Amino acid sequence: MPSMIPVKEFAERRRKLMERMAPDSIAIIPAAPERVRNRDVLHPFRQDSDFQYLTGFGEPEAVLALIPGREHGESVLFCKERNPEKELWDGFLVGPEGAIERFGFDDAFPITDIDDILPGMIEGRSRVYYPLGKDQQFDTRVMDWVKLIRSKVKSGAHPPGEFVALEHLLHDLRLYKSASEVKVMAKAASISAEAHCRAMKRARQGGYEYNLEAELIHTFMDHGARSTAYPSIVGGGTNGCILHYIENSAPLNEGELVLIDAGCEYECYASDITRTFPVSGRFSAEQRALYEVVLAAQYQAIEAARPGNHWNQPHEAALRVLTGGLIDLGLLSGSVDDAIADEAYKPFFMHRTGHWLGLDVHDVGDYKVGEAWRQLEPGMALTVEPGLYIAPDNTAVDKKWRGIGIRIEDDVVVTKDGCRVLTDGVPKTIAEIEALMAD
Repeated sequence: MPSMIPVKEFAERRRKLMERMAPDSIAIIPAAPERVRNRDVLHPFRQDSDFQYLTGFGEPEAVLALIPGREHGESVLFCKERNPEKELWDGFLVGPEGAIERFGFDDAFPITDIDDILPGMIEGRSRVYYPLGKDQQFDTRVMDWVKLIRSKVKSGAHPPGEFVALEHLLHDLRLYKSASEVKVMAKAASISAEAHCRAMKRARQGGYEYNLEAELIHTFMDHGARSTAYPSIVGGGTNGCILHYIENSAPLNEGELVLIDAGCEYECYASDITRTFPVSGRFSAEQRALYEVVLAAQYQAIEAARPGNHWNQPHEAALRVLTGGLIDLGLLSGSVDDAIADEAYKPFFMHRTGHWLGLDVHDVGDYKVGEAWRQLEPGMALTVEPGLYIAPDNTAVDKKWRGIGIRIEDDVVVTKDGCRVLTDGVPKTIAEIEALMAD
């Protein structure tokens, strides 16, 4: 199936990165290694996000070299050669010729020749951009290439004098999503929204948390999303108060809420949705009261996710609503300002209201520029996910509140005049949830 992102866009990304590099430099970006699961079984391969962003090339054992000003082509890929016998066992390989024809690289070589060819490309370059410390084995290999060049200094070779971390340049590019990227993320969001709707309907049958997880995975796969973006959280009852609960093995009990935090990955782009709903299909009075506070906080945070505002403003907006709601319900006392200043809300809301979203579910990009929060700009994608969690052993509150965990999360993209909610295909008001579950 062809990618939703055109080949020319990957080439444009490489060009933009090279524009930011020093003219006499080289960037070296390895593909993700294959990882052993156990004995002869490998984990399903997932491409390194930086490599994916620059190439769209989905095979392991590959290395991208970007060489500004190189006469025979600035964008060079090393990859596995075609091998009909191996392909019979493991599937089709693109090969160097296919890499040029199908993926738009200027030049391509067999990965087996990299030790003979790449040192010559590094030689004479004063600066090497490289993801330092990411892969110890590949670090050693790069150092061996540099040592080889240094051994030939008396013969006139010029080794690089500086290694620079690549991430700062590359991750700033990744922070701004193109129209094509937003389309892929919207597709992932749509699939995940349907999965959440199916899980809500399935909950009425009772069973176990893993039954709902099965609905999620089935829907993801049924729509071409071959993997989750992260391990799914399906927390019934008090398990909803555990932020990263992934055991998903407990029974679903009548009268309790279930919190699902799950999203698929589509063409390597993540979606990330959280919904909280009653197993029985009807909220109790206490569940309803807390839920309305979280929903109001999320609405305020989404409203604050707009250009000109800084990164922390959605969090600040949500925090004021959550804290005010806790005071109104008698779970906190005093004024909103004092409760925020004293962090009295922390036992009930202990995480941030969102994170960047993209090729990684917690995507790259600085949240601050210097000491100041980063300004939100069109093309930035983020989650908005306030929550309230009343621990089952919190004796400081009335027993009727204990063990209730609620989080509501949507994916948004900042636009020129506000933001677009990508995940609005799954209901989140009490009336909408109860209607869906009653259907």
